[in-house]
Amino acid sequence: MAHTSNPDPLPSLVLGVDSSTQSTKAVLVNASTGRIVDSGTARHPDGTAVDPRAWLTAFDEATAGLLERADAVAVGGQQHGMVALDDAGTPVFDALLWNDTRSAPAAQDLIDEMGGPAACAEAVGSVLVASFTSTKLRWLRDHEPDAAARVRRVLLPHDYVSRHLTGGDPFTDRSDASGTGYFSTREDRWRPDLVELALGHSVDLPRVVPSHQVADTTAGGVVVGAGTGDNAGAALGLDLQPGDVVVSIGTSGVASAISMVPVSDPTGSVTGFADATGRFLPLVATINAARILTLQATLLGVDHDELSRLALAAPPGAHGLTVLPYYDGERTPNRPDATGTWTGLTTSTSREDVARAAVEALLCSLADAVDHLAAASGQPTSRILLIGGAAQNPAVQQIAPAVLGRPVTVPDPGEYVARGAARQAAWALSGAFEPPAWPEVASTIFEAASTPDVRATYGHLRDQNRL
Repeated sequence: MAHTSNPDPLPSLVLGVDSSTQSTKAVLVNASTGRIVDSGTARHPDGTAVDPRAWLTAFDEATAGLLERADAVAVGGQQHGMVALDDAGTPVFDALLWNDTRSAPAAQDLIDEMGGPAACAEAVGSVLVASFTSTKLRWLRDHEPDAAARVRRVLLPHDYVSRHLTGGDPFTDRSDASGTGYFSTREDRWRPDLVELALGHSVDLPRVVPSHQVADTTAGGVVVGAGTGDNAGAALGLDLQPGDVVVSIGTSGVASAISMVPVSDPTGSVTGFADATGRFLPLVATINAARILTLQATLLGVDHDELSRLALAAPPGAHGLTVLPYYDGERTPNRPDATGTWTGLTTSTSREDVARAAVEALLCSLADAVDHLAAASGQPTSRILLIGGAAQNPAVQQIAPAVLGRPVTVPDPGEYVARGAARQAAWALSGAFEPPAWPEVASTIFEAASTPDVRATYGHLRDQNRL
């Protein structure tokens, strides 16, 4: 009797989605190897307040032809954004995004009502700033009372997109919930009383699903994972370990690290988020990041490649030109009404100096973030990883180790939030207790002599401009 061998079964494919501030990115990944086999993308509207239904259109466009091939899917998303829905599930107001600072006075009001910064940090792991969802709900209550009265459910961006996938009851995960201002990271539970404090009445909140569990399925039977906040997604995509610090340079700047215990910083510099693995993700965020370089390039009339070339042609310190880059207000330090400041301009200042000062300002701001993180967590930094769109700028890569004072590892370009969401989808699909072990991403290490004078000069300007 002749025997024929059965071919190996087709590998499981998982879809990871990053619904970020600017766009939706989707990657279709081999669940066993972590290899990307296909991808898609779609733009989001500009602005700090948008109709969240635009994200659903972008999701459909970015995942067209991919979702049908996936065995599981999970969505990572920008944190904090307020999606306030009425009884019919319709948005009552535009989604206020993380970088919308109109709720800064509301943040201070809520801190005071919660008993001050230390009590606030103890309750939710963080001292509230304008980014947090609860502050946006308070703003809605005070400035759009008719809309606020119609709110019956509050979701985060990734919750809203995930519900679009399933059509069922909404769900979230602990990492994204920890950025709302009404979730206790220490107790791992919602604080409905704090939602009511912010909005003035109770609302329905999504169920919180652990990363290793199946949250729901699509109508076509695709497993849907819990999803995650974007920073936790990147940490999962990079397989971040204790001692690693990720510095992400995108629309926002972020320094984050894995912690085995919850971190609460009463100074407000460090937010005590949860991660996507059951651990914690203390994090420092800045509003101004890659756009610092974009503005400087625009002012000089050059593209980013030429800006990099100019910056590398100037010496450290840019011949005395220093920039405090709080162009759109700032979150760390908490200066929502701040503007940018330049000092040291002379008739000898060159285009090269202007370009160099922008790169140094960006990196000094992020170096401050890394220092805050180390101080609050008490955890030594063994490795700094630089990711995000601006991390591929040659001037950023070469100047970063000088400003940060240590070697910097730059992983190859990749959609790490989407990769983390895909890894979570594979985890939920497997039913295992640990996420799948995917190969470490390729990276390059950059080294340079430290330039402490650059940070000292920047720090003096930062401390002299406290408005």
